[in-house]
This record gives sequence, C-alpha cells and structure tokens, in this order.
Amino acid sequence: MKTMPATQVAGIFIMAFVRGDSRDQGALFPISLDELVPQDHLCRVIDAFVGSLDLVQLGFSKAQPAATGRPAYDPADLLKLYLYGYLQQVRSSRRLERECQRNVELMWLLNRLAPDHKTIAEFRRHEGAALRAVAAAFVRFCRGQGLIRGEWLAIDGSKFEAVASRKAVLSRERLLREQAALDRRVAEYLERLDAADAEEGETAIDAGAVREALEVLRRPGRRRQRRA
Repeated sequence: MKTMPATQVAGIFIMAFVRGDSRDQGALFPISLDELVPQDHLCRVIDAFVGSLDLVQLGFSKAQPAATGRPAYDPADLLKLYLYGYLQQVRSSRRLERECQRNVELMWLLNRLAPDHKTIAEFRRHEGAALRAVAAAFVRFCRGQGLIRGEWLAIDGSKFEAVASRKAVLSRERLLREQAALDRRVAEYLERLDAADAEEGETAIDAGAVREALEVLRRPGRRRQRRA
C-alpha cells in the first residue's frame, strides 16, 4: 500500500488516494498462505481438532486409502471443509466448492485442495452419521473452550448461553437437552445443504461473455479519467 504524492490545483494541494500494489508486481520473498492466516484464527483450531481424531474409529468408511484405483480425497480434508462451512453457514455444496477456490482461509485449511461439488455432496451422503457426530462434538468443544467470547454464542442462527468458565458445571438433564438440540441443528444444516443442492442448477458463466463485457468496459469512452 502506498500514497501517491499530492497535486496542486489552482494553488490548492489535493491529496491523492491510497494505492495498492500492482497486480503484476512480483515479490522477492513471496507471501505464504500461512502468513495470511492469523495464529489465533479458528481455522487453526479446526485443523488441530480434526488432526486429533481417529477417523477409522469414528466410523468414516474411507478413512483408509484404497490399495488400487484412483486416489480419493482424504476424509479429514472434507471434514475440515464441512466444519468450516457449518460455522460460516455456507449453504450448498456448490458454494463450498467456490469457497475452496477463492477463500484464503480454506486454501490454508485444505492445502489448496479444491474438491468439486459432487465430491463434497457424496461425502455428506456416504459419511452423514459420522459427520453429524463430529460436527456436534466440535461445536461443543468450541463452547467449552470459550472460543467465542461474550454472553451469547450464535451458531446456525440460534443463541446458546456461553460457558462462563471452564469449571462451569451443567446439570446432566440440561446437558443432555443441549446436546440433543445441537445434534438437531447440525442435522438440519446438512439437510438444508441437500435441499439447496437439489434446487441449484449449474451457474457457470460463459467465458466468451466475460471477454465481451471486458471489451465493452475497456472502450476509451467508458474509462473514467484517473486522477493524478
């Protein structure tokens, strides 16, 4: 980021706008993805949480790679994607696919993997029960650790009373009620993904139309005059 020099018009100094770096400018020391994700970002918690799990024991059917055939996506990576999508309320498999392609946080979390929406949806269909259980356990972990501060913790549009301290003890009945409610909300989120996938059609934009639009916008008569 840099500020262009001020210019003088009719004896009056006019400050210029703050300018970003050129898109074509190279860097002697390229920025890594890890530098773009803060050390205290929730993505790092998702990564560590999934890394601590035994996916075979939790019932993920493809937790072990096949001996033959085309390599599949690691269920751990797809699980990370779904946990991120749940917390961010990404509403369909296609939107999750697009986020993998443009969201720096997901690029970091998945090491630049970008599964397509069919792969994302198939994982949900085949691993639904295990996915629901892990997602609910992750949210309970986040609540217990007080990862979101404040009196209320909003998850999936609903409000839960935040844990005041790690030593707070809930009655067994209340704990069971909250766990059941959380399980339902996770299941409802996954069901909404199914419904959105069924409703959404292909939304690919014609590359030729993009080129034509750029040509129109770049015509001399349409370009605004740049200020010095």
